[in-house]
Amino acid sequence: FLEAFESLLRFAENRTSSLFETAYRPMAKEAAEPVKELFTDISLYILGAETTVESAVLRFFDSLFPLVYSRLINPGITDLSEDYTECLRLTRQDVNPFGHYSKNMVTELSKSLWASRMLSQALSLGIEVINTTEHAALTKECSRALVKMQYCPHCQGLTLIRPCVGYCLNVMRGCLASVSELDAQWREYISTLEYLTNEMAASHDLEIALAGIWSSINEAILHAQLNGPQLSATVDKVCGQPKQQEGNLSSANVVPVKAVTEAPTFVMAHASLSNKRREFISYMKRSRTFYASVAERLCDGDLVMRDSSTCWNGEDVV
Repeated sequence: FLEAFESLLRFAENRTSSLFETAYRPMAKEAAEPVKELFTDISLYILGAETTVESAVLRFFDSLFPLVYSRLINPGITDLSEDYTECLRLTRQDVNPFGHYSKNMVTELSKSLWASRMLSQALSLGIEVINTTEHAALTKECSRALVKMQYCPHCQGLTLIRPCVGYCLNVMRGCLASVSELDAQWREYISTLEYLTNEMAASHDLEIALAGIWSSINEAILHAQLNGPQLSATVDKVCGQPKQQEGNLSSANVVPVKAVTEAPTFVMAHASLSNKRREFISYMKRSRTFYASVAERLCDGDLVMRDSSTCWNGEDVV
């Protein structure tokens, strides 16, 4: 799952970077770092870091506004000092240059990334539980019962006689009583995983949300460009007027990208994650009774005598 998440994130990041390189070249180089930070924050959020989607997205747009303002809206600005850049960053939320697009992006990503984050944390918890029960300590009584079941017949020279099924089950159930107590919680855990994987495939589709990031950013930039004169007037009042070159440079080389054909890479990543979801939940459903049936699993096979009337019952051959 983590590999599939990373694959989708890399694709979405590359797609977003290519938007700047093809449609907004004047700011492509400077926009690379904010784009990288945005997807790093998204990745950390999915992995369970103490951060929020809202803070990641708004920080990205805070960093983007000075670039859009100085490279697209007012491409004649020559002196973009640190103080002026910081002023633009700080006034971004008040000026609201990107309209509702920035908030919409927060809403869409929050819904889809939440399910992915919960699934990631749930899988980590599941691994922890399995690793813990894999090394469950045996009591002295259990150890004695296991020795009696498997090796006491050897003292009578009965090396080929194996335990009876019923006897094996009694011993194993006694040894694994504490493990079998996990049954109810494990069943509930499987149901939770099923719910989360269904959520990821339904209204909280991670693939669609990540694939739409570039489009949301493009619409946000277009909105800012369309409202350029009003933004400039407001910014001039708050941050002052920066230095301009003689004759404002044209931003005619900025070509808004309205539609991009669906890339095969994304389709493959999407199919990969969808298949993993289906295979995973199908497998996990089969393990729903795992902790309740560990004894039965251990007493099934070469450990016990199934096809013979002769077996060891703990005291004698019967």
